[in-house]
Amino acid sequence: MVGPLRYRLWYTARQKIVTTAVAVAVLGSVAGYAIDRALTPEDRSCAQGVERPSGSSECVGVNGDGYDFGVPSLTEITGLIRDENRTLKSGEYATVALLLPLTSTDSGMRVKVLHEIQGAYARQYRANHESNSETPKIRLVLANTGKGNAHWSTTVERLKTMTGGDDRLRAVSGVATSSAEIRQAVQALTGAGIAVVGTTITADDIANGPGAGKNRFPGLARVSPTNGDEAKALAHFGEVNAAKALLVQDTRTGDHYTDTLKAAFSASLKGAPYEPQLFTSPADPTEEGTTANTFRQITHLICDTRAETVFFAGRHTQLRQFINALGARGCAERPFTILTGDEGSYLGADSKLNRAALKAKLTVRYASLAHPDAWKPAPGRPVPTTGGSTAAYETFVADMARASKKPVPLADGQAIVAYDAMATAVHAIRQATPQGAQYPQLADVGTQWPQVKGSLRVDGASGWICLDNYGNPFNKAVPIVELAEDGSQRFVQIAWPEGRPPTKECLPPRRG
Repeated sequence: MVGPLRYRLWYTARQKIVTTAVAVAVLGSVAGYAIDRALTPEDRSCAQGVERPSGSSECVGVNGDGYDFGVPSLTEITGLIRDENRTLKSGEYATVALLLPLTSTDSGMRVKVLHEIQGAYARQYRANHESNSETPKIRLVLANTGKGNAHWSTTVERLKTMTGGDDRLRAVSGVATSSAEIRQAVQALTGAGIAVVGTTITADDIANGPGAGKNRFPGLARVSPTNGDEAKALAHFGEVNAAKALLVQDTRTGDHYTDTLKAAFSASLKGAPYEPQLFTSPADPTEEGTTANTFRQITHLICDTRAETVFFAGRHTQLRQFINALGARGCAERPFTILTGDEGSYLGADSKLNRAALKAKLTVRYASLAHPDAWKPAPGRPVPTTGGSTAAYETFVADMARASKKPVPLADGQAIVAYDAMATAVHAIRQATPQGAQYPQLADVGTQWPQVKGSLRVDGASGWICLDNYGNPFNKAVPIVELAEDGSQRFVQIAWPEGRPPTKECLPPRRG
């Protein structure tokens, strides 16, 4: 029999040795795993051409293989794009990228993105199947810049690598917000010789023009009028008495849409007796912030004036807050008209808009980029004989039937404008393709814009696209749209920056 003391000494020592060995083995395994993890890079890929940048959970990059970027509402349309791209044979196509904040969390932006993709796809399909077998065929890819376009640089760098090889990227469309990030993206793309066709960018300073240093974005074209042209069209339409008008404007700078809109409105209100009423939106203008409190105070001050018309220079979230506040004003017996830019197109889908405000002697009108009723004849509202056509719009409607199992809402104009931007990109790509060649040289696409006019114009669903020598649309149709009492968007009439429709030649005059 072993003595108790010997037992404790022997087995205690043995247990210590075994325990130590096990501990060493476990620690070695953990250490080995940690080292292996450190030496093996984390897989941040989402799909072909798409990955999560360091420090972000968003999937950013470029894809045309059906990836929906984790946004369920895009699954159907990305699948249609994938199926169309799969019909193309190597060497027979050129690629057009649609640059958009696909993973935006703002509800209004998500609707806008979906409609733009649907419009672009509809025009891609027509280019490949119903254009008399013209070449090259068109491959469409989606390029995600992330929420607030925060990852524009990552995506643009990816696009710059796609101009050669099997991609043959020849144009970028989308480019849909007049923000500082998009301005930088356009500058980087055009600086790399890539043609860009903006859809809904309207800022006057994301454009080229005459004079030294004004060709900052060589190869940029736009299918939407500038904020300056929108303001001119509103002025011609409304015949506003400046003595009974005032401006409500955002003081936050660096937003090219807001900055150029308030400059354009200020120019239209020369001689107005009241200084502008000011508010400051959050750094991310899609956030609610505290501006609703400011608008409650501004409505009191507006009631103190003799104003009848209020020009609003700001983004759609703040516009909605202002409408809600003015609808609850103390001077309810006085009628007011609010005039604003194309951000008003978001209001129809904004669930936070107080529809009751529109019944409180408050009229809200905005300069839309497109509207489904603009080119439909109606009693007492004939279609203009120039500047656009019913036939072009009806072709668009037929094409859009392919873009979704359900009818695509068109009142916000986003699908219409994206369709026209894709049509303009396809026009330039094919015009730049030499006879006998399969596709154009990269540098030749962006040089086509000065010839897109006259009989070489693009007959867009939103109206004629006649570009000046700097890629800007000349005297483009501007539908004036009114928010009806139920929140729907009612077409009023077409207005024109030049005060009247273009001549049938549609040739921009010499400026200066």
